[in-house]
Amino acid sequence: MPFDDRNFPAAAAGAPDAALRNRRLVATWLFSVCAMIWVMIALGGATRLTGSGLSIMEWAPLSGTLPPLSEAEWQRLYGLYQQIPQYELLNKGFGIDGFKQIFWLEWTHRLWGRLIGVVFLLPLIVLAVRGAIGRHLVPRLALLFALGGLQGAVGWFMVASGFFPDSTTVSPYRLVVHLTLALVLYVAILWTGLSVLRPVRVLSGTPGLRRLVKLSVVLVSLTILAGGFVAGLRAGLDYNTFPLMDGRLVPEGYARLVPFLRNLTENVAAVQFDHRLLATVTALVALATLAAGLRARVTGLALGALLALGVAVAAQYALGVATLLLVVPPALGTAHQAVAVLVLTAAIVSLHALRRVS
Repeated sequence: MPFDDRNFPAAAAGAPDAALRNRRLVATWLFSVCAMIWVMIALGGATRLTGSGLSIMEWAPLSGTLPPLSEAEWQRLYGLYQQIPQYELLNKGFGIDGFKQIFWLEWTHRLWGRLIGVVFLLPLIVLAVRGAIGRHLVPRLALLFALGGLQGAVGWFMVASGFFPDSTTVSPYRLVVHLTLALVLYVAILWTGLSVLRPVRVLSGTPGLRRLVKLSVVLVSLTILAGGFVAGLRAGLDYNTFPLMDGRLVPEGYARLVPFLRNLTENVAAVQFDHRLLATVTALVALATLAAGLRARVTGLALGALLALGVAVAAQYALGVATLLLVVPPALGTAHQAVAVLVLTAAIVSLHALRRVS
């Protein structure tokens, strides 16, 4: 659905200034939600890296908003946690104080998700009632809100996989599904906000540049998803040298699993190698995209977005290498996940700024 003044009724009533104000207001709101999702993704990385994600054994979308308010409630939740394999195999005997340390991070992660829902829904209702959002845009935004609610259910589906016998972490497959939906929501809201703010499509750049930008978006997305499997398998704790892996370019045992496709998601050696390879190709393509943009002499938002893409991908590559060499300290691992989203943001903004005239 194209974005035009039909989405902002004030323009149809002969008030273009009011329509512009409405567009800026709606775009600011949507970009604020994107920022909150970005923080949510970073918090998710921190909970995984610290082993906090399994500390809350219940999914209570409403009552879970409040933390434990009595010692009896703390003991009840600690008792539930003592029943899962992670406690028996990793944290046995660390006491109620140790439990509280991992509990608070996961509780903050879940609370932040609820706050995102509130920050999305309440302004949506108010802006729609005021007429700041036209009827053509409301269904799309309502669908995005529903997908956000689904993300909460998918999050619990992921957490529940950590309760299986002999399991101390969540399923890598479920983790990647959870991450994928978060990124889909982020990109959809970001693109919507950009289209609200800049509804007029202006042809910019060359066909070759636009193809490179599209390729960059695809490669960044694939690299992030490959990183999800690295995280799920804790593959970053092995092969902590760069650029070689155990003295080899391609690690021994890359294809040890049968059928071969299992190696791409279940074999630590293959998963880490594939992430390294994708990250390298992505960085090269992103830098080539920036060079193509400079040659094409693009200006304005397109130039700024391409410059941001080049800087962000270089920083992310260096951060990834440092995270690997230092054996994934939680702070660096969290930063690596957060900056990945910034790289994707720069690629998406570049794509939007260079989109074709319809």
